[in-house]
Amino acid sequence: MNRIRRSLTALVIGAAGAALALGAVTTFTPDTASTVHADPTPAATPTERALSAAQDLSAAFENIATTIQPSVVSIRSARRVRANQRGDLPDLGGEFFERFFGPGGGGRDYEARGLGSGVIVAADGTILTNNHVVDQADEVTVIMSDDTEYTAKVVGTDPKTDLAVLRIDAKNLKPAKLGDSDALRVGEWVVAVGNPFGLSSSISAGIVSAKGRNDVRIAEYEDFIQTDAAINPGNSGGPLVNLRGEVVGINTAIMSRTGGGMGIGFAIPANMAQSIMTSLIKEGRVVRGWLGVEIQDVNADLASSLDYTGKTGVLVNNVVSGSPAARAGMRADDIIVSFDGKKVANVTELRSLVAATRPGTKTDVEVWRDRASKALRIEVDEAETASNEHPAAEPEVSDLGVGVRTLTPELARRAGLDEEVAGVMVTEVEPLSTASRAGLARGDIILSVQGQPVSSAREFESAVDKGDLEQGVRLQIRRGEARRSLVLRQPKSDHGG
Repeated sequence: MNRIRRSLTALVIGAAGAALALGAVTTFTPDTASTVHADPTPAATPTERALSAAQDLSAAFENIATTIQPSVVSIRSARRVRANQRGDLPDLGGEFFERFFGPGGGGRDYEARGLGSGVIVAADGTILTNNHVVDQADEVTVIMSDDTEYTAKVVGTDPKTDLAVLRIDAKNLKPAKLGDSDALRVGEWVVAVGNPFGLSSSISAGIVSAKGRNDVRIAEYEDFIQTDAAINPGNSGGPLVNLRGEVVGINTAIMSRTGGGMGIGFAIPANMAQSIMTSLIKEGRVVRGWLGVEIQDVNADLASSLDYTGKTGVLVNNVVSGSPAARAGMRADDIIVSFDGKKVANVTELRSLVAATRPGTKTDVEVWRDRASKALRIEVDEAETASNEHPAAEPEVSDLGVGVRTLTPELARRAGLDEEVAGVMVTEVEPLSTASRAGLARGDIILSVQGQPVSSAREFESAVDKGDLEQGVRLQIRRGEARRSLVLRQPKSDHGG
């Protein structure tokens, strides 16, 4: 009997050891016995795993929509256009206006309307949007996600980056969180939110296609995020959002031949937008750095002529006397290789880096000179800018009877000119004036005064003031594809001595 008991005991112990070896444990309780396995759930199939991943991504998009949509607004702008007010466009010919508007160019006032998007970024009612959404607007209305309407105040605008800051007097707002756009990665999922074609609270998903786009010629200072998330008309000013619901960009433009989205959209990075917004709110204008150089991109021929072995950089053509660059010893024919430790690829990139530098900052600049690299230390000055609270009108040399405007890339496009042309456009010429007698006409591009190039309306005004109008001030102009010289001459009695 003892031998049988010992055998049964050995059998139980052996079975328990076998169970442990096989990964199962038998547990005995007073009323039941059950076996618990280490992996009771069958392995998921590839289809089930794919569906689970897709459902997770869908849930992320749903969360974005829920999080961001209360912060997204529709912006409606209105501008009163006076009869005969043609803006600053070049002369298209009286026949054009008379054919479509009758004698006098229309004969009645009308209202021009615009529609865009914006995003609430602070509980005090601060809203970020594009400048072109509210440009020259006499009235701006903000429509919330619940259709409540508010009249907005334009706090400030920055046409050079196409950003604007608005403010509404409202309570219980839900501001969006601004994310770190520098942390964005190419290939990362993003969502564009806004009111395309007037369809409120619309979202479209895509990825970040590229970063640092600065050759798009949409704005003067560019550092765009490129995305294939659809950015259609009406999306302008709305947020570009990452999967965490953070605003990483402000939707600005599409590249299109038809006016609709073609998979290439551009957004201003949130870090740039936040910097511009802070400057507009605190100082009423955007403070930008300035070097004081005339520059151009380096091509293979220029590089070869200067024995430069690098692939990128910016050639200095002229250094403004007394400028930060001049004080630091920069010279014409230097090639700027890096600025503040960052490699410089082209003119647009350098201008953006300099503009983003706070005036008074001492910055290291590497240049190529005489077949060798040279380090310079430059203290950046402030670029001359007008207040953004009430943007100053372009100067008009009224005693000469001519109105001019700086030739921006946008104005050049509208005039059918090469966007690289620098100068000032003649917008108005008074009959029987000094300008009229000299032969100036609307649409002429003034390239230089007394042989000195002018690239802004203020430079033109200053150059004319320095000239002797009694002896005559020589202008070089471009009319169509031809260049010609004209002389502004004003008798002493005409300008009061």
